[in-house]
Amino acid sequence: MAVVETRKLSKRFSDEVMAVDAIDLRSTDGEFLVLLGPSGCGKTTLLRMIGGLEPPTSGEILIGDRLVNHLPPRARQIAMVFQSYALYPHMTVYNNIAFPLKAQKVDKAALKLKVDWAALILGIDGLLDRKPRQLSGGQRQRVALARALVREPNVFLLDEPLSNLDAQRRASARDELQQFQRDIGTTTIYVTHDQIEAMGMGDRIVVIEQGRIRQIGTPREIYEEPADTYVATFVGSPPMNLIPDGGDLVGFRPESFFPLDDDGRSSGDDLVRFTLTDAREEYLGSEKLVYGEVNGVKAVARMATNAPLSVRDGGSAPFGVHKQDLRIFDRESGLRRQLARAAQVEPAPVSGAPGR
Repeated sequence: MAVVETRKLSKRFSDEVMAVDAIDLRSTDGEFLVLLGPSGCGKTTLLRMIGGLEPPTSGEILIGDRLVNHLPPRARQIAMVFQSYALYPHMTVYNNIAFPLKAQKVDKAALKLKVDWAALILGIDGLLDRKPRQLSGGQRQRVALARALVREPNVFLLDEPLSNLDAQRRASARDELQQFQRDIGTTTIYVTHDQIEAMGMGDRIVVIEQGRIRQIGTPREIYEEPADTYVATFVGSPPMNLIPDGGDLVGFRPESFFPLDDDGRSSGDDLVRFTLTDAREEYLGSEKLVYGEVNGVKAVARMATNAPLSVRDGGSAPFGVHKQDLRIFDRESGLRRQLARAAQVEPAPVSGAPGR
């Protein structure tokens, strides 16, 4: 196991394209750290620089407190698994797993022990004689992980390894991968654009946009205490509601938005009241979403299907939000208010911040 650290790490592909912009990042030993962001945000480029597949323009990379900028991938004691599992179609599962060990000229007895050990951990010990074409997508993913595991790396680097699976298999594969990482305890950096994967698997999440880190925190911190309007609207489905209020944006999650009595009354004095207009319901089985507008801005409420509310399309309904569930953002910078006050310099505006 090892700590991974980057110091002012940057990658510029041209004068116009800064893929990664002075990123400072430090994992903890044995952590499952998720890099989350949309396509083109720089997360894969960051991972490839850590792995030695992409040279940085500037900055430093340390693995286990050792500077590795000058080292090739094979000398960094890391293992990578990509979106494409890159299995050799003409080889059996056994030989696919054994391939990196054969390249290191590991003797046959030790090689077999390692392959059998990795296959057993990943539940593919009964598949060693098969070819990749005889495997499901989930089984191929486990073969790729086993091939990485036999190298006994200090760090795993995973680049969207589940994206080729269908939705049902992805759910089970997430659980398997998380349990696998917990069992072996190896520091893992995982790239994804899927917030469900990030929230469900990560010890911490690094939200990246346009080559810069927007926020680092636990899944709960990222969801409940977003640092700015970008994080508030990128994480969460549906995203956080943002309602203009003077020079601020009042934010609250859809599940914090609950129906009031017909006359707008509800017990408790800690409520902020809203009227949702032009409303329509969307039935989703165990829950429903109610879409509409608040003060001319689109908003959405999430609630149980049996919640005491029914609105006709185009109707209106009174809603409330407890004050403790509100988050206030500076409309100009996009930063959450307490963060904006703590900033030592004027923060850069958030691209596309609602209400600007």
